[in-house]
Amino acid sequence: MKKLTREEQTILSAFERGELKSVVTSEASLRRYQEYARATLTKNRRVNIRMSTVDLADIQARAAEEGVPYQTLMASVLHKFATGRLREQRSSVTSRSRRPVRKRTAA
Repeated sequence: MKKLTREEQTILSAFERGELKSVVTSEASLRRYQEYARATLTKNRRVNIRMSTVDLADIQARAAEEGVPYQTLMASVLHKFATGRLREQRSSVTSRSRRPVRKRTAA
């Protein structure tokens, strides 16, 4: 078993002393969040996707901002879209893909 960081040890100690309380206020809420976790963590299919280098770099930057692996972020966004819970928020990361698009001219 890996060693706990100082912060993790502090949290574990507080838990063991009974100082931490659940924020879930009802059984229905608890079941709903458990189902969200189960659906999000169940990964039984592989999908390949082709995307632009710029879009991938933007996704990787957002994932770094959120502190999660970029593939996890992509799966989470797709899950939220599929379940109708996707809400757009502005990010502090400046997206290169939002720059004005230059039209290519025929050579």
